[in-house]
Amino acid sequence: MAHITFLLVVVIITALAFDFTNGFHDTANAMATSIATGALRPRVAVLVSAVLNVVGAFLSTAVAKTISGGIVNDGLITLGMIFAGLVGAILWNLLTWLLGLPSSSSHALIGGLIGAAWVGAGLQAVDFYEVLEKIIIPAFAAPVVAGLAALLATWLAYRLSGRADEASVTRGFRFGQIGSASLVSLAHGTNDAQKTMGVITLSLISAGALPTGSGPPTWVVLTAGLAIGLGTYLGGWRIIRTLGRGLTDIRSPQGFAAETASATVILTSAHLGFALSTTQVCSGSIIGAGLGRRRAQVRWSTAGRMAVAWLITLPAAGLIGGAASAVVVHGGTAGTVAVAVVAVAAASLIYLLSRRSPVTADNVNDARNVTVNPQPAPASN
Repeated sequence: MAHITFLLVVVIITALAFDFTNGFHDTANAMATSIATGALRPRVAVLVSAVLNVVGAFLSTAVAKTISGGIVNDGLITLGMIFAGLVGAILWNLLTWLLGLPSSSSHALIGGLIGAAWVGAGLQAVDFYEVLEKIIIPAFAAPVVAGLAALLATWLAYRLSGRADEASVTRGFRFGQIGSASLVSLAHGTNDAQKTMGVITLSLISAGALPTGSGPPTWVVLTAGLAIGLGTYLGGWRIIRTLGRGLTDIRSPQGFAAETASATVILTSAHLGFALSTTQVCSGSIIGAGLGRRRAQVRWSTAGRMAVAWLITLPAAGLIGGAASAVVVHGGTAGTVAVAVVAVAAASLIYLLSRRSPVTADNVNDARNVTVNPQPAPASN
C-alpha cells in the first residue's frame, strides 16, 4: 500500500476517463453501418456493443504489454508525464468528437504519451523503432488491407446474391450484420480496452507497485473493460452519423462485408500486439464496401477530412501532452493541479458547444454532416 499515492490514484482515474471517451468515440466503428442499414435499432446496437466490449477486454493482453513496456521507457517516465499524456489524448478525443471526425483514439493516446515522455525525459524515453514497427506501419497498412478485403467481400456478396429477391437479400444480410457487428465490438474491446490497461500498468510500474515488465492485473482488466463499455453504451452519435451516413450510402450486404473485414483485421492485430487504430480499419472497410458496389458513391471530401484527422492526431495529441508535461514536470503539484483545471474547463466547454447541435439516437440517421454551431432559422413574417 505504500506505493499507492494520491497522484497514482489521479492517474488511474484519468486513464479510465480516457477509456470512457475511447468507448463513446469509437462506438461508430462497430455499429455505424448496422444502424445506418436498419439491422439494429440505435439503442439496441450500443447496448450490444457495450456488453461485447467488456467481454473482449478479457480475451488478450498483448496490446497492453506493447503500451506498458514498448512505446516509452518505463524506467524514465513518471506518473506526472503519464497524466499529461492522458490529458492530451482526452482533449483531442473530445475535440474530434465535437467535429464528428472519426479520428484514432489509439493514436491520440500514443501521441500524448510520446509527447509527454519526450518533453519530460528526453528522446531516450521513447522507443521510436517500436513506434514505427507497432504503430506507424500498421496505421498505413491496416486500412488498406481492410478496405481491399471489404471491397472483395462486397463484390462477392452482390455477385452471389444478384439473382435473388432484393427484399430477401436485404433481410438476410441484416441478420448477418447482427453477428458481424457484434464481432467488431468484441474485437474493439480486445484491442482498445487493452491500451488503457497498458497505461494503468505503466503507472503502477512507475510508482513501484509492480515490477518492470509486468502484465495488467485482473482488476485493471476489469475496470478498463467496464469503462470502455460504459462509454460505448452512451453512444458517440456524432461520429456514428459520419461513418454511417457521411462516407457512402451503406446497404446491408456492404455493411456485412465491411464489418467482417474489420473484425478480421482487428482481431489479428490484437493477437500480434499491434496497437492498431480500429477507427482507421473500420473507415477503410466502409470505403472499400462503397467501392465494391457498382454505382455506389463514395464521398471523397468526407474521406479526405478524415484522412487529415488521422495524419495530425498523433502529433496534435503529442503537442498537447508535451505542453502539459512541461507544466507538470516544472510546476510540481501546482503544475499538475493547473493542468487538471485547464483540462476540465476545456472538456466542459467542448460539451457545452456540442449541446448547440445535439446528435442523439433519435436523429443519428437524419443527415450526413455534423454542424457545431448551426445558423438560426430566419424569423417568419
